[in-house]
Amino acid sequence: MEKVRKIPQRKCVGCAERRDKGDLWRVVKTPDGSVILDKTGKAAGRGAYICKDLKCLQRARKAHRLETDLDTAIPDEVYDALEREIGDVGND
Repeated sequence: MEKVRKIPQRKCVGCAERRDKGDLWRVVKTPDGSVILDKTGKAAGRGAYICKDLKCLQRARKAHRLETDLDTAIPDEVYDALEREIGDVGND
C-alpha cells in the first residue's frame, strides 16, 4: 500500500485564499532583519506567503499585511523589487 503524501497549505496574505505551499512565494524577515523574497521556501526567518499575482501583492501592500505578519516596517524598495519579480513571472 502506497503512502499518500499530504501537501501543505498556506494562506496568501493578499487574497486570503488557501493554496498549496508550492504555488505561493514566501516573503521572509531574516534573522538580521532584512526582508527578502524566498522563491525556494526554505530561507531561515519569519515568513508570510503570497500568490504569484501582482494584484495580491498590491492588496497586501495597501492593507499593510506583510508588515503585520512579519512584524517589521517594509521599505518601498522591497515592495518595488517584489513587484518586479512577480511581474517577471507573469511575462514568462
